[in-house]
Amino acid sequence: MEQKTYHLFLDDARMPKDVKWVELPLVTWVIVRNYNDFVRTIERDGLPQSVSWDHDLSDEHYKEYAWAHDDKNLKKGQFQYDKMKERTGYDCAEWLANYCVDKQLNIPIYYVHTLNPIGAKNIISILESARKAIELKV
Repeated sequence: MEQKTYHLFLDDARMPKDVKWVELPLVTWVIVRNYNDFVRTIERDGLPQSVSWDHDLSDEHYKEYAWAHDDKNLKKGQFQYDKMKERTGYDCAEWLANYCVDKQLNIPIYYVHTLNPIGAKNIISILESARKAIELKV
């Protein structure tokens, strides 16, 4: 497979120009809206040069996030993403981390543009853990 040079933007609704709180490079982005498109694009085109991540990729994720931050919720701060139909940006990051570790490929440059602070922390954590695992195997 010939590897393409491209940049991947994962977000269910926004376009790269809509992201004003993270300085994204002025490149042409391939836009994917969900987990399946994310995986399919990388399997077809190879590893992107960079990825910009959103965490919550569907309405059910937004509702869960709001519920987890509601003062009326007795389990405030607890997310139940595992019970959802649509996978999150974290699931995409986990897939990419495993893909890179298995194939001994460097983690691409990444930006995290999600407005979900816990989701952002989790995405960064799994990508950095994979980066360290890959470095240890070299």
